[in-house]
Amino acid sequence: MTTPDFDSMSREELRQYMLEHRDDKAAFEFYLDKFRNHNNPVYPAPQSLDDVSYLQKIIRQKKPEA
Repeated sequence: MTTPDFDSMSREELRQYMLEHRDDKAAFEFYLDKFRNHNNPVYPAPQSLDDVSYLQKIIRQKKPEA
């Protein structure tokens, strides 16, 4: 079996492939790497501990008091 060219697939094509090949871990990892955070400028992945601390501060400010 040859490995499909995941890079040439659209998000929907890759999603459909993963649904049809649920045991293909390479496809799942590629999907996470390509689409998780990379195409989401609103919620970028933290790049350092300073980023994490800043995000925690924002969450505490936005969290309603219990």
